[in-house]
Formats: sequence, C-alpha cells, structure tokens
Amino acid sequence: MTTINLPNPDRSITPYTITSDPIPFVKFMAADFPRTAFAAAHVVADPLANNDPWLTPAIDWDTTLQFRHRLWDLGLGVAEAMDTAQRGMGLGWSEAQELIRRSQSEARTRGDALIAYGAGTDHLPPSPDVKIDDIIQAYEEQVSFVEAQGGRVILMASRALAFAANSPDDYARVYGHILRQVRQPVIMHWLGEMFDPALAGYWGKGTHEEAMDVCLDVIAANANKVDGIKISLLSAEKEIAMRRRLPASVKMYTGDDFNYAELIAGDKEGYSHALLGIFDAIAPAASAGLAALGRGNTQEFFDMLEPTVPLSRHIFAAPTRFYKTGVVFLAYLNGLQDHFQMIGGQQSTRSVQHLADLFRLADKARVLADPDLAADRMRAVLQVNGVPA
Repeated sequence: MTTINLPNPDRSITPYTITSDPIPFVKFMAADFPRTAFAAAHVVADPLANNDPWLTPAIDWDTTLQFRHRLWDLGLGVAEAMDTAQRGMGLGWSEAQELIRRSQSEARTRGDALIAYGAGTDHLPPSPDVKIDDIIQAYEEQVSFVEAQGGRVILMASRALAFAANSPDDYARVYGHILRQVRQPVIMHWLGEMFDPALAGYWGKGTHEEAMDVCLDVIAANANKVDGIKISLLSAEKEIAMRRRLPASVKMYTGDDFNYAELIAGDKEGYSHALLGIFDAIAPAASAGLAALGRGNTQEFFDMLEPTVPLSRHIFAAPTRFYKTGVVFLAYLNGLQDHFQMIGGQQSTRSVQHLADLFRLADKARVLADPDLAADRMRAVLQVNGVPA
C-alpha cells in the first residue's frame, strides 16, 4: 500500500494510506450505454510557452487532443469548448475556434466519435452599448462557425444577454431567432449563477422556477430545433421538475455535478442524459457505470458512480466556477498530462488543503489510476507549497 503525508484543516500533517483499487480502463462504445453521455473536456496548457499566462493562453494541442481520443475510447461523447475548457475563464473565442477546428478534424478520423461544440457570445463583452441585435449577430457568428466545420451546436448562455435583456421577451427573441436558423437540433445550455455569477437572473426572472417557465416556452415554440437542454443548477428537484415538463422529443441532459447518479438512473417517469464536467475527471468510472446500466445492472451502476459523488461535490464546491482546477489536478495525478499548469493561471484558484482533500476523495472513488504515480505527484505539489514530505 502507498502512504503519503497530507495536511489537515487544523494544519496538522498526518499519513494517509491509499486503500482503493482503481477502476480499470475498459473500452466501450456509445452504443453500449442507455443514455447519451458527454464529458465536457478540459484543455491542457503549454507550460513551456513564452507567454503571459494571465493574458495569453498557450495550449498543448497534442495532449489536449489525445485526451479527447481517450474519452471516445471509453464510449463517451465530448462536449467541446465549454466552460470546463475554461471558456470565458482563460479560453477566448479565437482559441475556441482553433480548438473546434482541431477537435472536429480528429473526430472525422473516427466513425463513432460523438462531439458537440459550444457556441455563444463570449467575443462580445457585456456593455451598456450592446443591443439585442448585437447579441443575435454574435450568436450567429459562432453558430455559423461551428456549422461550417460540420459540427453540432451546444447553444451556450450569454453574459451579454444577461446584462442587456430587459425582460423575458428579449430572451425569447434571441433564442427564437437563432433556433429558427440552425441546420440541425441543438443542445441548449442553462448555466446557473453558481457556475458564472454574470448569468444571475437568466431568462429574465428572479427565481429558477420562474425562469424555467420562460425557458420551457422557448423550447416548446422551437421543439423541432432542440435536441435537448442541459441545466446546471445543482438541484435534482429542479431538474426533475423541468424534465417532466419537456416536450417528448426533447432530452434532459443533466449538468448537475452534485446529483448525477440518481438523475441518470432516473425514476418511473423518466431519466436524464448527461453532459457533465465531472465526467472528464472520472471518465473510466462513468463509462463502466453506464455500461452496467446498459446491461440492466442498476446496482453496479450505483456501485461505480455513487462513490464519485462526494469527490464531485468537493471539486464543484463554492466558488463553483473554480471547479476546473480540480478537474485538471486529477488529470495531472493520473498521468494524463505532465504538469499542473492551467491557462489563465487558474491552478491557483484552490488551496493546498482543497487539493489534499481531493486526493483522499479520489482514492475513495477509485479514480486514481496509478496510486504510486498519484502519490509521487501529490508529494511534488505539496513540497512546492511548503508541506514536508
């Protein structure tokens, strides 16, 4: 067994012994799963680039794209250029365009690759000078780019729209205009303010329940252009309530990184598909669990996924927008990248104690692929931060 000294909240340092056997990497196909499942994938920074990390992103394209192939090998789809890829927190539209081009090129090499791309308005900064027509044009630019690459659209929430809208009618106007134009049905994405404070009051209403009414009206008016909606409100009750009101043709994609296991399993009245940032971090467990569900073994599904939920709740703890740091840190521990650097310097958004607790929870979730390697890398991070080995 591997033992490592880890810090505790009381500032003591005590030995921790890794006890769990990791879930093995087993290849599956999307057809093995009874749900459509996307992992929102992170980008890997280039730590040797001569740039200003807070200002100019530098991306290790080879490692970034290798990670997409790993997700495809596990049968998972890739939700590309989303908030997990630090969209709006280091990854700008120009970098997102390059990421979309490269990922679509890789997807073409695989006949079974499931992938969709975030299109929003992040190249249009919120401003009192920005009008609704400007927001429509910004959405049109990004949607057109994704479609020109042959890609499928995930219609992301807009900070500019949240800033400029005066009523729910402005949301209906923008979304209706864009949805009428898209070539194929899109996945809409309602990202809650816990993920992005700039999106508070989205859909022009003060409560999520009132906002849900507006969103559902938009979907109902354009149901033939909506494949599904991903909501990220971290509330199983709200997701289930909305899921039961969707048109029969429209999927619910859970974005609830706190309650995904129960939401994917579902109930007698329905279930959620998945579009989750945590699936980036726990991909082998997610894949194995979905395959078990596909075999009709619900207990094995929960055995695989329920131990990952405390880890996910920790990674996505408030301030939730900093969850990307935990996702990338786990990729580093698991040898999927050679460093713990992030674009925008975002590796600094979580404390050493947070990372130590993440390590413990990752062990319990059985997602440390190589415990010895993970311990060595954890020791290196601790040492740099003044924690004695």
